[in-house]
Amino acid sequence: MVADSDSNIAWHRVQLKKNRAELKALETARFTMGEIASSKRDGQTQKSIAELKRKIAQSERVIADHDKRTRRPLATDLQSLSNGSWSHWDAYTQQRKTGQRSPPGRG
Repeated sequence: MVADSDSNIAWHRVQLKKNRAELKALETARFTMGEIASSKRDGQTQKSIAELKRKIAQSERVIADHDKRTRRPLATDLQSLSNGSWSHWDAYTQQRKTGQRSPPGRG
């Protein structure tokens, strides 16, 4: 992962990783150990899971918004496209060069 110059985004990335791990641990424990439907702890676990999901969604939104504003699309700018070799885009050119027959219906 590339280091972020914006400390707020870096913080959200760390929180996202931490919250996802915590959510996974809670859900795994819930299904591994089982839970009693009427227990107070079950209600607390549900609240914790809902809160973690809310925090995860918030961090994902902040990161996605930042990425939309700052990141340039990879390899789609005019400079990158004009410098590339386009010969490999034609699969049939490669077959003709190696002496293979072209598919039916193709010259």
